[in-house]
Amino acid sequence: MINKFVSTLNEAMEDLENGATVLLAGFGPGTPEHLVQGLIASGVRDLTLVANAGGRDDGPIAELLATERVRKIICSFVRPASVAARLFTAGKLELEIVPQGTLAERIRAAGAGIQAFYTPTAADTLLAEGRETRVINGRNCLLEYPIHGDVALIDAWQADRWGNLTHKDSARNFNPIMAMAAKRTIVQTSHVVELGELPPAHIHTPGVFVQRVLHVPA
Repeated sequence: MINKFVSTLNEAMEDLENGATVLLAGFGPGTPEHLVQGLIASGVRDLTLVANAGGRDDGPIAELLATERVRKIICSFVRPASVAARLFTAGKLELEIVPQGTLAERIRAAGAGIQAFYTPTAADTLLAEGRETRVINGRNCLLEYPIHGDVALIDAWQADRWGNLTHKDSARNFNPIMAMAAKRTIVQTSHVVELGELPPAHIHTPGVFVQRVLHVPA
């Protein structure tokens, strides 16, 4: 019988490795805060973190960065008054800024098996310096590559034992595409439903992309 639920946070986070690329979902709502605490407690280091934003001076991303176990962060922006900004200024954190739409598409491309794509976004900016560009339909376009993850940390509103997920409202954001782009997807869900209870059209992330689910009651 397929049952992807685990009983404890330690079980959900076991086998994490140093040097991993971690896809962390969330854009305001949808950040799996409980799993971030598990990541911190695991002690893994030399991580590459992929997240929509570099975080504020508090919250789960800031807490993770403050451990100084993240080597590099790939994100769409960093607030000047943030842990990430201070670590970068001090030379303790590598920073790769990617426009938000491009970041989402690079992650989606990894899950879809796309090897590279061209986009006009940022093609005529500092972000394109030293990189391949090509004129397509009269517009200068920048070559971008997919972002693959070793682990994705995902938030869900509902989950069944096969790992089928729904995400509530705007919490859907990066969760489905990050699940598709990672070798291992770990989920925290607010609610557990019986197998078959989720209408197929309402399944936002199919269980085929999920390996472990932890129930964290809302």
